[in-house]
Amino acid sequence: MSKILDPVALWQDLHQIPELAMQEVKTSAYVAKTLEDLGIPVTRNVGGTGVVGYIRGEEPGPVLMLRADMDALPFTIDGKECAIHACGHDSHTAMLLAAASRLVGTIKKGAVKLVFQPAEENITGAAAMIKDGVLDDVDYALGAHIRPIQDVPAGQICAGVMHSASLTTFVEIEGRSAHAARPHLGINAIDVGTAVVQAVQAIWLNPAGVWSMKCTQFHADAGATNTVPPHASLTFDCRAGTNALADELRAAFKRAVENTAAAFGAKAVVTERGSCPAAEYDEDFKAMVAESIVSLFGKEALAKDCGGGGEDFHNFKMAKPSIKAAYFGVGVGATPGLHAANMSFDPKYLENGVKVFVDMTHRVLG
Repeated sequence: MSKILDPVALWQDLHQIPELAMQEVKTSAYVAKTLEDLGIPVTRNVGGTGVVGYIRGEEPGPVLMLRADMDALPFTIDGKECAIHACGHDSHTAMLLAAASRLVGTIKKGAVKLVFQPAEENITGAAAMIKDGVLDDVDYALGAHIRPIQDVPAGQICAGVMHSASLTTFVEIEGRSAHAARPHLGINAIDVGTAVVQAVQAIWLNPAGVWSMKCTQFHADAGATNTVPPHASLTFDCRAGTNALADELRAAFKRAVENTAAAFGAKAVVTERGSCPAAEYDEDFKAMVAESIVSLFGKEALAKDCGGGGEDFHNFKMAKPSIKAAYFGVGVGATPGLHAANMSFDPKYLENGVKVFVDMTHRVLG
């Protein structure tokens, strides 16, 4: 019988070593050692700094992938750059490590594949692990995320986190420089960029859907205060409730940006750097998660499906549609919200996530 690990103690350790995407060297080393100390064989450096471990049964059967992300968020505090676990990835890793300690020696058929993923925050980690073959033998995929108090009350759990598709899109505008005393000789990239923002805001998609497009960065500066700037760089955060709507949004966005710039005689180049798909769950597998929550904690603990944000976990389902996928949300009382530098929560509720991971494993693998 392996040692039963406490998710709170694990979280306290991990919280002290926050690392940015693809820099999770200490974190992955901690994960690998913890798994090996439990007698679980591991493979390091999967998809960069990812760690994969297996708990195998004696009989053939399906492979259930349990996934946790490991990276922290970048912040600038008092002019100093730093990493902070403000999205709870340290808690996800802690929950999965604790679950692993309770699953050792209990699997009769198939296998549990423990996947500790790097670089969720810059939405490159899942794709990198997929490229390294992490999905080759997977039949089921299950993930989890702590939820802010606005989403799920502390102590409750939702069976499905309804993430939207998330697209980070960059626009580079090329106008023409001129002296500010003779603006008619130039094409002011600020004027073009402002019109682009307004054109994007004027886009209408099906009102029955959910979407948003907003400019989050706008840079233009020729250096001198009396020079018309020829170049502007804009960043847009775009989101859609479904993947079909995201495709429609992409096309409408590109048309609005390029045509608006052309109307000024300027040129605009649209580049999408990083995206993650909307959640697409298998309803029977999600229903199994709901049944697990109710059986463990009672009907009052089952929260309605929650939403907000994007998650590159959903790249797994997109890459291998045959996988049955689900992703639950653990209410821990996180305030003021995820991605706030001062985010805090009550870690005692991490035990709830551990229990769901363990119970779902036995439901799938028997």
